[in-house]
Parts: sequence; structure tokens; C-alpha cells
Amino acid sequence: MSDNKLKSEPNPTLVVLEDNKPWWYLPKTRREGYRNLHKINRYGLTYRSDQVLTLNKKFNQEISKIPSVQKMIKHKYFCSLLVGKDQDILFEEYAKDFTENTPQTIMSITKMFVNLFVGELVEKKVLDLNKNISFYLPNIGTGYATATVQDVLDMNIENSYSEDYTDPYTSSFLHEPVCGWRLPANLDEKMGQEEFLNTIEANKNKGLKNSSDFSHYKSANTDVIGVLIEKISDKKLSQWVLEAVEAAGFEDALYIGTDRFSMPWISGGGCLISRDFLRYGLLFSRKGLGVGNRKVGSSFFFNKTLENKGTKYMELAANKFLYYSNSTMRCGNWIGHSGLGGQFLAINLKTGVVASYFSVIDTASGTDENYKKDMINMLDDVVNNNF
Repeated sequence: MSDNKLKSEPNPTLVVLEDNKPWWYLPKTRREGYRNLHKINRYGLTYRSDQVLTLNKKFNQEISKIPSVQKMIKHKYFCSLLVGKDQDILFEEYAKDFTENTPQTIMSITKMFVNLFVGELVEKKVLDLNKNISFYLPNIGTGYATATVQDVLDMNIENSYSEDYTDPYTSSFLHEPVCGWRLPANLDEKMGQEEFLNTIEANKNKGLKNSSDFSHYKSANTDVIGVLIEKISDKKLSQWVLEAVEAAGFEDALYIGTDRFSMPWISGGGCLISRDFLRYGLLFSRKGLGVGNRKVGSSFFFNKTLENKGTKYMELAANKFLYYSNSTMRCGNWIGHSGLGGQFLAINLKTGVVASYFSVIDTASGTDENYKKDMINMLDDVVNNNF
């Protein structure tokens, strides 16, 4: 037998190519990468529901007449926009290169699952939001130990983890090898999610208190809460996710990234087809009531999420803010979440109207603040109508 080693090369879709980004996140290939991320992940799980929420086409022509809708569905970034209420699809539009069967990453909108899980634990008095993280996770590092659960849920702490996508060396890119979105510098490194989170430290000679009333947005916050949920509930985070999928009644699947030990990347690893993206929002519009009379989340906690002050995430108009509250974004009567690179889900908890929007921003950073503001204001226009 030859002593020569087998030849191999780094996986081309995961190796860092330029600007400290892998192939799937480079601007010229991001649109393709986003709709194939469920296959590009090094690690992942697929969840399908046994029962599918029936959706009926009941198009409302008034939606297509809204000027902001007309503007956004013509944009070069656009992929899909669906509007629904109860079990009706009121509006459904796709870009020419996108179909109803195309899965796309919902990025950080995956974080909204945490609102469901935390709500259940708070209602059952298993979790006290005023306790410090270290009360539940004694091995957590200085970056979280003295922060309250509430402040972590509200993106209301400062620590050494940064998520500034205009910086190609931001901390969140160092996080990506843990959950298989890029290759680690050392291929023998096999760090799991919890181990990584425990390494995050406080800023030198500073506490964790937020020095402003604006959000310090960092995905690691949500992952810390994910670890906490698993520890205090004696139920794997993967089981929590599966129960939510089975309540939502997805027709295709939730494809979710994990670490190499199969812990879901709850801060941003989900992929859905557009109609299941809408179904995800409809689950929240029913305050967790699912198909087959299943129930996830807490109606009490949904109300608390709307009432909670949280932190200011973005100014949408003069003195009109989008706030970060309990692992969601809220404005008036609606909650929702943004996803890196042009995704947003909005759910009006009073009217029940849901709007789900997929797009792919092709700037170097994957961010475009003016576009993002237009996108969210468009969805605000839609869900504040009682169609």
C-alpha cells in the first residue's frame, strides 16, 4: 500500500475567498448562496410537519395598489412577498428567478423561535427574566455572567462580541466556523456552540450595561438564551424547534444549521420556502395556536413583548422607532424580525395580518440601511391594514 496521503482540497463553497467572506456570501454569488445555504451548511437538521396548514388563495387587489409595495417588488434585490391572514393568502408575488418552491435562508428571523420557548418557560415560572445569566449558566464567560436574561433578550448589553457587517473581521464571522458557514483556520478545531459562547468576554475594564437606549445587536445573545433554554427545561433545543415546526404546519421543511454536535443555531440558521415563511408568521399571529390543536409559546408573553420597552433598533420615520423586545422587533401592534441581507417578517398581533419578504442585498457587507428602512416601512404599511 502506498504511503502517499490521499489528495484533498478545502470545500470551495466554505473556504474564505476574499474580503474575509466565503463563496456563498460574496456579493456576486450571494443570491445563489442564500437559496442553497441549507445544502452549504456543514451541519444541519431538517424538520417536517406531519400536518400541513392549509392555505387558500384569496387575493386582495388593494395590496398591489399600495405605492410602497409597488416600489419594493420592482427592486433588483426582491425575491418574494406574501401577505396572509388566518388561512388565506391575500398577496403572493415572486421575482422571475424565484419560485414558490425555492428555499431561502431567513437568517436572524430564526431568533423569533426563542420568543415562543422563553414565553412558555416564563409562564410556567421555570424562568425568571430578572435573574442573571450566570444563575442558570454558571460556566458562562464574563461577557454574559452578570447580564439579566431580560437584557440579553432585548439586545441591551455591551460586551466584546461585535456584529458590524461593514467590518469584514467582525466577531460574528469568527462565530461562523462553529456552525459550519465557513471553514476554521485550523481544520482540527471542533468547538461546539456552548464552548464558543463561554469564551466571550466583557470589554476590558467595563461592565455589561448598555450605555445608550439603542440596541447592541449581537446574535450570540440569542444563542446564549438557546443554551439556557436547553439547560433549564431538560429538553433538547432541537425538540423545542420540532414542536414549533409541527405547530406551524410547514409543507416543505425547516432546514436549520447546527453546530457539529447537532445543537440548532437558533440565532440565524433557518431556511424556508416562501409559503412556509408565511406560515411561520401566521403561527405568531395566532399567538402560538398550531395545527392539530397544538400550542407553543404564551399569549401572556406575546402581550408582554408588545408592552416591553426594550431597546431602539432603528428609526423608521421622525420619532417612530422599531424596538428590540424579547427576541423580536416590535412597532405599534406588530412584531417581527429582520434577517441579514434583506429578509423581514412582520405580524400584526391585533389584526392578524402577516407579511413575509425575501430579498438579497448585493452590497459588499450585505447591508443597505436605506433599503432596509424602505422594506420595513412597506411591511408596516401592509400589516397595519385590516384586510
